[in-house]
Amino acid sequence: MKSDIHPNYRPVVFMDQSADFSFLTRSTIETTETIEWEDGNTYPLHKVEISSASHPFYTGTMKIVDTAGRVERFERRYGRRKKGADE
Repeated sequence: MKSDIHPNYRPVVFMDQSADFSFLTRSTIETTETIEWEDGNTYPLHKVEISSASHPFYTGTMKIVDTAGRVERFERRYGRRKKGADE
């Protein structure tokens, strides 16, 4: 096995911001933030928008997540949809 070509595989905390849910797993993802976990140790932190705690497939409820203003950006580009035209 060649040295210095493999990413650092370590424990990382993933935090779902919309559901206030976190889990600890191993990953190679690069992060800049850290968090103190339940066991008292400090781990790298990666924030996610959707996880199994907030995804409609797992929760059974529909929730609109517009974190980057996607709807507003689409409406600025293409205009608002006219009511009655497509209904």
